[in-house]
Amino acid sequence: MSSAIYPGTFDPITNGHIDIVQRAVSIFGKVLVSVVEVSTKDALFSFDQRIELVKEATANIKGVKVEGFSGLIVDFAKKKKTKVIVRGLRMISDFEYEFQMALTNRNLAPEIETIFLMPHPEYSFISSRLIKEAACLGADLKKFLPSVVVKTLAKKLNENKSRKNKR
Repeated sequence: MSSAIYPGTFDPITNGHIDIVQRAVSIFGKVLVSVVEVSTKDALFSFDQRIELVKEATANIKGVKVEGFSGLIVDFAKKKKTKVIVRGLRMISDFEYEFQMALTNRNLAPEIETIFLMPHPEYSFISSRLIKEAACLGADLKKFLPSVVVKTLAKKLNENKSRKNKR
């Protein structure tokens, strides 16, 4: 069997991400879940926290390894001797951005393919951004997040609230 890389910010990792990981493992046998260090997104969790959460959330999935990276995903894929990048497509709104990124990566490294996987419909609307917004408003997120993420997110939000109250 071959292997694939599933990159993302995973801030935080959701059940939708886990669904994509499980499906990718069933196709490729081995998946390297790659947490990107630098992103244009404002991260709630630090790079190290995101890596740790992904490790804990995927610990029971055979064939998964978790590693952080910085720079271009195609360079990281070459370094890891992997020729497949897995990306999740939730909604049609994801397609344009993901398609542009895949074409850019193809131009940078034609030997590396991008494969798109759609999550199970019950996860198709979940995004990390939406989860963070809902969490700030007190939503119960148990059906959207791995349990370790639910606990860590609640703790993080309480810490942030305490910091704001001290100002």
